[in-house]
Amino acid sequence: MLINESIREKEVRAIDSDGSQLGVLPTRQVLEMAYSRDLDLVMISPTAQPPVCKIMDYGKYRFEQSKRDKEAKKKQKIVEIKEVRMSLNIDTHDLETKIGQANKFLGQGNKVKVSIRFRGREMAHKSLGVELMNRFIELIGDEAVVDKPSKMEGRSMVAFLSPKPVK
Repeated sequence: MLINESIREKEVRAIDSDGSQLGVLPTRQVLEMAYSRDLDLVMISPTAQPPVCKIMDYGKYRFEQSKRDKEAKKKQKIVEIKEVRMSLNIDTHDLETKIGQANKFLGQGNKVKVSIRFRGREMAHKSLGVELMNRFIELIGDEAVVDKPSKMEGRSMVAFLSPKPVK
């Protein structure tokens, strides 16, 4: 963004600090008006014919801009994928704990990757893994929506859950 002396145009469309149009004026004249009020001349739209410049306090403008950028960044929610791992022979209370963890992650607005690890000869009993995954999804109930149903990835079965959309 060009300010003050770095503006090389002969004429610019000037806008006063209160937002009123001053019209097309020589750059020197607008610069002197800005300096007389201890303000800066800032080129807002360099592509326009003639370029649009505004008389303003550039330091204050930059501060306001950075504040707006920070607010916008704060409002953006980054959705993370949290993982809940289980083995095939998980006990009832342990399963309830894992469901509690998944509910906590979903409550925070994150997606959950549920994975069941198969060890050694457990690979022969994939049907037990499907049953466990279905039971897990059933016990979570209305808290989540299944994004991707369970499928095998190497030695583990994986399903993705996302929080239910708020209406």
